[in-house]
Amino acid sequence: MAFIALEEGRRFLDGEGILPLSPQFTFYSYPLKALSVALLLFLYRKEYTEVDFRDLYKPSDTLVSIFTGIAVFLLWINMDFPSAAIGTPSGFNPDLFQGNTARISLMAARLSGAVIVVPLMEELFWRSFFIRYLIDQDFSKVPLGLFTWPSFLVTAVFFGLEHNLPLAGIMAGIAYSMLLYYTRSISHCIVAHAVTNLALGIYVMQTGNWHFW
Repeated sequence: MAFIALEEGRRFLDGEGILPLSPQFTFYSYPLKALSVALLLFLYRKEYTEVDFRDLYKPSDTLVSIFTGIAVFLLWINMDFPSAAIGTPSGFNPDLFQGNTARISLMAARLSGAVIVVPLMEELFWRSFFIRYLIDQDFSKVPLGLFTWPSFLVTAVFFGLEHNLPLAGIMAGIAYSMLLYYTRSISHCIVAHAVTNLALGIYVMQTGNWHFW
């Protein structure tokens, strides 16, 4: 949230002409943001008792998770029509940087953050904490994958609104929550989310559709 506030503050100051800043500012801040979140996740790793990657030993559920991740990716890249977007996202365009070293380093940071850090952080928040907190404020007492219509719908909508393609985000939120109900496993949601982001990252780098990033 602090990094989001910093980025939005930069846009406001730039838009008001108070403190014009280079558009590269946000891109350079991303590695710091990803590393900061990764460090916190590592330091508090013993608290995430609901994350058990031994759940992946069940091949049938793991295949469903991978399929879900791919399906979300395919739907996502076809849901970028203007009426389903908030503003006009510029995305992460490495062509703004001079020199291959800077471009490759920042692209690697972007991809690793999207595939490793984001799925773990977001699934812990949305599918472990938030969706259960809507059922009971003492969320740790709520079994993983317990279904209620309010928690399901509110989580999907809020998950969608944090993305610049909210309709696609809602679709993804529905898919990952349905996977949670099916597998009763946060680990499978993390895998599906990671597969989506990996496929999207590869697609973006291959096609140059930077607005997806």
